[in-house]
Amino acid sequence: MERLFKVTAIIILLTSMSIKAQQDKNPNVFLITLDGVRWQDVFTGMDTNLLNSDYTENKELLTSKFMGSSLEENRKLLMPFFWNTIAKEGQLHGNRTKGSKVDLTNKMLFSYPGYNEILTGKADDENIDSNDKNYNKNSTILETANMSNVYKGKVAAFGSWDVFPFIINDKRSGVPVNAGYMDASGDLNEKEKFLNEIQRQAPIVWESVRLDVFTHHFAKEYVKKNHPKLVYISYGETDDFAHGGLFDFYMKSLQNTDALIADLWSFVQNDPIYKDNTYFIITTDHGRGEGIEEGSKWTGHGSDVKGAEHTWLAILGPDIKAIGEVSNGQLYTNQIAPTVAKILNLKIDAEVMLGNPLELN
Repeated sequence: MERLFKVTAIIILLTSMSIKAQQDKNPNVFLITLDGVRWQDVFTGMDTNLLNSDYTENKELLTSKFMGSSLEENRKLLMPFFWNTIAKEGQLHGNRTKGSKVDLTNKMLFSYPGYNEILTGKADDENIDSNDKNYNKNSTILETANMSNVYKGKVAAFGSWDVFPFIINDKRSGVPVNAGYMDASGDLNEKEKFLNEIQRQAPIVWESVRLDVFTHHFAKEYVKKNHPKLVYISYGETDDFAHGGLFDFYMKSLQNTDALIADLWSFVQNDPIYKDNTYFIITTDHGRGEGIEEGSKWTGHGSDVKGAEHTWLAILGPDIKAIGEVSNGQLYTNQIAPTVAKILNLKIDAEVMLGNPLELN
């Protein structure tokens, strides 16, 4: 009898999930950013000039992990999900060696202005010229969705950097934001309680940026429980390792982030509510320098660093034309928020979100 009860309960649960998935046919979007990751790393793999520089501590180890017999093999070793899945099922924009360009429209070329542009669809150099913890006066696409009838209460954001509550303006927008070393709150499951307990027991490398593994699992547990329709996740380690001149850690972190995104995609594709109705849009907030010379140092970015305006974009989802690595064309970061709005069928003010939504199919 007990076994029959358990089987019946499982059938009822699965049926209710299936019905819920069928009832809500509105698409889902996961907007994901990797802080300060260059287009060169995505499209050409490990930079041999940086490998042979003073930024690298263990050249032999990096060579064994990330160097193959060709550029194509190198980038697959570094970012296997991007090149084994997105390149086959989605789109990758930003390989400037093939004439595909993605650029920022803001002139600051650092994090807060970059995230504002990604999330609002418009640069605001007049008001956002620092990374200070000032509440954003601009409305993000997350706020727009949360204010709509369809997506209200179905939006969430997670970030490794502790400035995100201010960028998203959680007080005004009502969007729940977990960032920096914030604990999960509310009705917590056992894993969330455990994450709360251990996130400060792990090495604290930067007080303002927690390790990405915690951001990832806080986000994943929330998604599993609540099934939000629009999720923003920002991984942050790569930029901070680069600022520290730690090329070894930058490479390993980039590979790890690729694996975290793969884990999230695997969950989405095996969840009846998200499966075949979910888009991943992945990008970065800014580029960075190319080498070791002043004005183009890999450790830096900003208006005085050559190439810091160059970014990239990856898209994966049910109605995305699977053209893989794109050759030629010019895109801008301010097109991302309008693209999210287009997918979610949200009304936006074209005078505020200046970029045109991307043609996805």
